[in-house]
Amino acid sequence: MPDERPNAATRLPESSELTALFDRAENRHLYRLSYIANALVLPVYDGIKRDFGLSRGEYLLLFCLSHMPVLTARDVAEMTKRPRNSISRAVHRMLDEGYIDRVPDPEDGRQARLSITAKGRALHERIIGRFVDREDEIFGVLDDTEMTALDAILQKLARHVAASAA
Repeated sequence: MPDERPNAATRLPESSELTALFDRAENRHLYRLSYIANALVLPVYDGIKRDFGLSRGEYLLLFCLSHMPVLTARDVAEMTKRPRNSISRAVHRMLDEGYIDRVPDPEDGRQARLSITAKGRALHERIIGRFVDREDEIFGVLDDTEMTALDAILQKLARHVAASAA
């Protein structure tokens, strides 16, 4: 039986051939979603880290608190599917920087209620446009009908995932 393992003489795929994995992968839907999500957010998070010194968890904390008046760190971890320890670190740094406030939760002494400050909201407003611009750039290839369908599909999947996690 001949050895079918690649060796140094095996031709590497051309850049244009790499997208064939979109159709070949056993988990092609998951792979495509992951690929698109990474292409959307990773360049933006790299820019946020470079320009504002914020980690992904730190910005996600600001993002969530800019849309919900009060949350716990556990809520943010659940909403973002980020590890609790990364959100906990983000909470401490954002408190130190004055971007969020914390008060004890009267119903659960182990939790704290978090809210965004005016300084935190101003920072979020400076950053969110980067995500909007990137979204427009990527999704600009879709017409209105396709965007409406994509929105409905993503909403359905997001609600399914949230309900499954509960």
